[in-house]
Amino acid sequence: MEEKKLDINSIIGFVLIFGILLFWMYQNQPTAEELEAQKQEQQQVEATEKASNQKEAKTAVMQTPAINLQDSVAVSNYKSSVGVFGFTNTSEGTTTLENDLLYLEVSNKGGQIVEARMKTFNTYDSIPIYLVKDGNAHFGINFSTTDNRVLNSKDLYFEPTFSNSGDNQVLSMKAKAGVNQFLEYRYEMKPDDYLVDFTVRSQGLSGVINASQPVELEWQLKGIRHNKSIAYENRYTRLTYSHEDGKIDKLSEGSDDDDSEVDVKWLSYRQHFFSSILVAKDEFKKAAMTSINLVEEESRSAGFTKEYNSKVPLELTAGELATNMHWYYGPTDVAVLSTYEDLNLDDSIPFGWGIFGWINRYVFTPFYTFLSSFLPYGIAIIVMTILVRLAMSPATYKSYLSQAKMKVLKPEIAELGEKYKDNAMKKQQETMKLYGKAGASPMSGCIPAVIQMPIFYALFMFFPTSFALRQKSFLWADDLSSFDTIYQFPEGFSIPLYGDHISLFPILASIAIFFYMMMTTGQNMPTQPGMPNMKFIMYLMPFFMLVFFNNYASGLSLYYFISNLITIGIMLVIKNFILDNEKIRLQIQENKKKPKKESKFQRKMREMMEQAEAQKKTGKK
Repeated sequence: MEEKKLDINSIIGFVLIFGILLFWMYQNQPTAEELEAQKQEQQQVEATEKASNQKEAKTAVMQTPAINLQDSVAVSNYKSSVGVFGFTNTSEGTTTLENDLLYLEVSNKGGQIVEARMKTFNTYDSIPIYLVKDGNAHFGINFSTTDNRVLNSKDLYFEPTFSNSGDNQVLSMKAKAGVNQFLEYRYEMKPDDYLVDFTVRSQGLSGVINASQPVELEWQLKGIRHNKSIAYENRYTRLTYSHEDGKIDKLSEGSDDDDSEVDVKWLSYRQHFFSSILVAKDEFKKAAMTSINLVEEESRSAGFTKEYNSKVPLELTAGELATNMHWYYGPTDVAVLSTYEDLNLDDSIPFGWGIFGWINRYVFTPFYTFLSSFLPYGIAIIVMTILVRLAMSPATYKSYLSQAKMKVLKPEIAELGEKYKDNAMKKQQETMKLYGKAGASPMSGCIPAVIQMPIFYALFMFFPTSFALRQKSFLWADDLSSFDTIYQFPEGFSIPLYGDHISLFPILASIAIFFYMMMTTGQNMPTQPGMPNMKFIMYLMPFFMLVFFNNYASGLSLYYFISNLITIGIMLVIKNFILDNEKIRLQIQENKKKPKKESKFQRKMREMMEQAEAQKKTGKK
C-alpha cells in the first residue's frame, strides 16, 4: 500500500486561506457607534415582544370558555386552567367562623373545615384543644359524572361568601361549574354554641352527576392527643353512633373494628373529653364505619389515638343533592350535650351499660354536679363518698351481724366437722340445719358486696368520664379525672402492667382495702364449708388495686380510699358499741328452740341431699 505523505502545498494553502479570513473579519467589524445602535435596537425588539405576550396571556385568561363537564376532550384540554373537570379554580385561602366558644377555619380547597379549636379549654400542657388541625381530618363527597369520571369535592376549589343572618354567621362555599351550576356547602354558626348548621346542596348539576352511580359522603379523622397518658386517653376514645330510633352502639376501644348500620342519626368521633359529631337532620339511610387503633403502648411522644372513617351514601332528589346536617365540635360534657334534647347527643357519653349506666347518669352525675357547685372538687368527692357509705351502712351492719353469728357458731361447726369427718354429705346437711336453726347464713356476708357492685361499677365509669373533674386538682393530684403522680420513672423505663410512674392515691386505697379485708375475711370466713380461700383474696384485692388503679382516675382512688376508711370506722363502731356477742349467743339459742318452717326450696334441697346420701349407701352395699 502506498504510504500517504504530508503535502507541503496543502499546508501552505490552508495557512493562506486562514489568513485571508482573519483579515476579512478585521476589516468588517462594526464601529463603536454601530455597536451601540444595534444594542438599542435589540432592547426595543425585546420590549415589544414582552408587551405583546402579556396582552395575549391576559386576553386568553379573560376569554377562557366555560367547560361542559360532559365533554371529555374539553375537560382533558382545559382542566389545568379552569380547575378539576370544569369547576372554576379559585385561589387558596381560608375563611374564619368563630364565637366565644369555638373557632373554625374553612378552606377554599374542598370547602371543608381544616381547623377546629376550643377557645376555653387547653391540654394538660397548656396548649389549646384542637379537634381538627394540620390535615388530621378530611371531608368530601364522591360522585361520578355522566361521562363516567369520578370526582371528590375535597379536590375542588370553593368560592367563599360570608354574611350575617341576625346574630348568626353564615358562610356559603360554592364550587362552580358554570354561572348557575355549583356544589354548595353552607355553614351557619350561632353565638355561644358548639353546634354548627351544615347544608350540602347542588344546583344545575343534574346533567353532570351520574345518578346511576352512588354518591357518597366520606369523613375521616385522626384523634389528636390531649392527655398526658395517651394509653389512658385512648381507653375512652371511641366511635359511637345512634341508629334505628335511638339505639346506641360503639366500635371497639382497644382494637381495630368496623361495622355498618341503617337509619343512622349521628356519628360521634369521641376523643375522651372532646367530640367531633356529624348529625343528620333526617337519618342517614346507611353508614359504614371503621376505627383503627393507633396506640400500641404508652408513649410520651405519640400524637394520635385512633383513626376514624365513615362512608354515608347520599340520595339525589331530581338529580340534585340536598342534605341538612349539623357539625358539633365541643366537650363531651353532659351539661352541654343534654341541651340538644332533640338530638340526644348526651347518649354518646360512656355512662356504662344497663343499671350501672343509669346510676351513673341519673344519680352520681347530677349529685356530684350539685355538690361541686359549692364545694371544692376534691372535697365534693369526699362528701359524696361519706353520704354513699352512710346510705350503705344498713347493709354493712347486716354483714357484720352475720359475721358475728358465724363466729359464735364456729365451735359447733367444728364439732360437726369432727363428728362427720368421713361423711362430707352428712356434714353439709347438719351444718345447713344448724345455720337454719340459728338464723345465720355464710352467704349473708356477701350480700353487701353484691349490692355495692352496681354502685362501684357506676363510679368506675363516672370518675374517668366526668367532664366536671377534668383538670380539677386536689392535694397532690393535678387532675382528678386522670392518675396522680408522685414520682415519674426515667423516660423509657416502665414496669409491665404498673406503668411509668407511681401514684399515691392507689397506694393509700390499697392499704385501706387490705385492713378492711382483714376485718371482714380474716376472721372466720376461710374455715366455712364450700367457701373459697378468702385469705388469698385478702391479699389479691389490694394488689389488684395497687397495680390497676395506678393508671386510673385519681378521683376513683380517692373515693375508694375514703370509702374503705369510713367502712372500717362504721364496722369498729358496730363491733364495739352496737353488737354484743353474748346477746347474739343467747339469741341463737332462742332461735334453735323455735320451730323452723321449711321453705319449698329448703325442702327440695334437703330431699335431694337425702336422696344422694341414700344412693351412696346403696352403692356401698
